[in-house]
Amino acid sequence: MPTTPDTLKYAASHEWLAADGTVGISDFAQDQLGDVVYVELPEVGRVVTAGETVAVVESVKTASDIYAPASGTVTAVNEDLSGSPEKVNESPYEGGWLFKLDVTEESPELLDAAAYEAQAN
Repeated sequence: MPTTPDTLKYAASHEWLAADGTVGISDFAQDQLGDVVYVELPEVGRVVTAGETVAVVESVKTASDIYAPASGTVTAVNEDLSGSPEKVNESPYEGGWLFKLDVTEESPELLDAAAYEAQAN
């Protein structure tokens, strides 16, 4: 799997957004954070605005705010992360997703994979 899948859109703040509204953090972000030890996820049903702080990922190094890459309503959260936060490190684009949104509007600042990689490195 490429470190930056080209099927996703990316925020400069390292969140990714899939076409189905799934949100997570990039491989680059999880690598920078180090070992993830706790994830605070939003409430299902919460209405969020693009750019708003929605979740927190804590690692052995730091705590990092997670921003909504789109506006919409949280429809699901990855319950597996409460017992296995390391999934964010092990599989940031698959098992380590954070939450899902019913997207009403994407942030106009989202980047494609190439543009994200260029600014992340």
